[in-house]
Amino acid sequence: MLDQWGVLHDGVRAYPGAVVALEALRRAGKRVIILSNSGRLGSENAAQLAKLGFARELYDEVVSAGDDARDALAARDEPFHHALGRRCLLLAREGEAHLAEGLGLDLVDDVEAADFILLMTMDPPRQSVAGWMDVLRAASERRLPMVCANPDLHRASPDGGLQEAPGLVARAYEQLGGTVRYHGKPEARIYRSCLAKLGLDRSRVVAIGDSLEHDIAGAQGAGIDSVFIGGGIHRGEIVWDGAAMEMSSCLALFARAGRSPTYALPLLG
Repeated sequence: MLDQWGVLHDGVRAYPGAVVALEALRRAGKRVIILSNSGRLGSENAAQLAKLGFARELYDEVVSAGDDARDALAARDEPFHHALGRRCLLLAREGEAHLAEGLGLDLVDDVEAADFILLMTMDPPRQSVAGWMDVLRAASERRLPMVCANPDLHRASPDGGLQEAPGLVARAYEQLGGTVRYHGKPEARIYRSCLAKLGLDRSRVVAIGDSLEHDIAGAQGAGIDSVFIGGGIHRGEIVWDGAAMEMSSCLALFARAGRSPTYALPLLG
């Protein structure tokens, strides 16, 4: 199971060695699922990967948090989703209303008309936590539940910094007293789905990612080995000696986060 943002690419370009690493995995006969906290559809993520140089034959499938949320909303076989109404206030990038299509939802523009909030994607810095605070306050006053289809708090940006991600919006909503149901890593549901697709014993599966809170925590919860990639969102918290990570700083980071990856690498390639 392989994360994409912060491991394969930064949203604009592939990381050095990432394509070569996937090619080597495939030559070795390994199954590869791209497991992403993206709120977009798996097919859309596959199209983005192709633009960045990752040929379709380099992996078996993309499983996204957005797909997981859509599946749950379509099935409504869990109490939280079953209790949701049909009038949905969608928080997403401009032009991405299609993410809520085919679910029998009535999209509304006004908090007062909504039964729940569906948080799928965001476009920083044009969209931000601060920019959505008025909507969140109004929704919390009405005690609207929220479905969050991307739990990531930040994502790596092309300039080496960090950008806000939808999970930060959901966190702000919880701080206002709102109830949030998360989809994606580290939630158990999406790991069950991936393991079922692979059909392998857990001892034969490894999860690779750059987020201790999502990738590594999710792997630990699922009972599978993990590889921490230090060159992603935690890069600024690690001491570097050129291209090598100073391991004592990594161990200190793991201790602060309360996470214990099985292995650690500076980059995938």
